[in-house]
Amino acid sequence: MFDAAFKALQQMVSPPFRSVLIKSVLLALVMIVLFGVGLHRALTWLAINGETWAEGALGPSAHTPLSVLIWIVSFATGLGILLGGVFLMPAVTAFVASFFVDQIADEVEREHYPAEPSGKALPFLRAITEGTKTALLAVLIYLAALPFIFLAGAGLFLIFFASAYLLSREYFELAAMRFRTPADAKAFRKQHQSRVFSAGLLIAAFVSIPIVNLATPIFGMAMMVHLHKKLSGGRIDLIEGR
Repeated sequence: MFDAAFKALQQMVSPPFRSVLIKSVLLALVMIVLFGVGLHRALTWLAINGETWAEGALGPSAHTPLSVLIWIVSFATGLGILLGGVFLMPAVTAFVASFFVDQIADEVEREHYPAEPSGKALPFLRAITEGTKTALLAVLIYLAALPFIFLAGAGLFLIFFASAYLLSREYFELAAMRFRTPADAKAFRKQHQSRVFSAGLLIAAFVSIPIVNLATPIFGMAMMVHLHKKLSGGRIDLIEGR
């Protein structure tokens, strides 16, 4: 596991990975900005209309207190969006990874396993579907954990371990599906569930580091390609009809 992580980190700065890294970082940033702008506008609209309704119900004397309240709510909203962007990085990177899964895997296989058969590229729709499912699950877990964030950090632990499970599952299965059918890839992951999850803890730690976490798709996918190769014993036969 640690050997796979070290190899992934080492290759991340190699010239062939730089273009993939730049594209994945830019896509992640675009998604975060769009999410932040859309959510801010929606909450601002609700706040303004809520103030108008409340002032009509309470009378002109409530204008000043309501203005102060709206300012506080707006500030809290902005802070919440910033923090939400940090906590939602697992969802963002899970979705971004689906666009570059084969480019990353191809580079890893070419560099480290040139004598072995190359994996077959995943159908684009399947890769996007897997990434979207993982991203949506991550968002649901984040929302479920939100009330527990201030309860002795319970929510943070929940998000961390859930991210480890979800991201390890997605990256490992994407790596495995280059050689196996989807059903076989899932079965193979379950067969080695403890080792895959342990590797996921490293991905969860990586994605929790601000700025650095923008490179999570590169690190996570590269590491799981190595782990899949190792767990397969270096003898992977492409399954036709995948």
